[in-house]
Amino acid sequence: MTGKTEKRGYGVPENGRGRDGLRDRGAEGAAGVQVAERRVRWRRLRTTLELIRANPTGRIALKVFISVAGALVVAIGVVLIPLPGPGWLLVIAGLGIWAVEFHWAKRLLGFTRRHVQRWTRWATTRPLPLRLVLGSVGLVFVGTVVWLSLKYSLGIDVVARALHYLATN
Repeated sequence: MTGKTEKRGYGVPENGRGRDGLRDRGAEGAAGVQVAERRVRWRRLRTTLELIRANPTGRIALKVFISVAGALVVAIGVVLIPLPGPGWLLVIAGLGIWAVEFHWAKRLLGFTRRHVQRWTRWATTRPLPLRLVLGSVGLVFVGTVVWLSLKYSLGIDVVARALHYLATN
């Protein structure tokens, strides 16, 4: 494909070649077959995205779609952060959706991934008593957030009800 889109950097790569122009080579064996299949899927997705980006209208439509989908997932995640559940996971998933189209989101996602991995590595190398303290602090924090969320958003004071129940029974 030659023309204006290729000059702008929106050309579609040759069949079987990635962004860098090199052929992907799969590993040998059963695990290698799975890795190779994954690479083929990602290559197909990347090629599809590049085909969409090759058209100016498709590029704008893709950017709008990615923006709205990412914003929706991030918004749901932010709402769920104070509640027990996958709030932060959804925020990170929304960043992953935005990272398909926006460079700042890709950098922020990489930053988040590095720090979560560093924290996990640090916490798993600590002795068991310290890990128990870290887990307890985490549980107290989550419990406090749930209690405050219920108290101020739904008007249900769980602690007051529990104390009243203990006093009357």
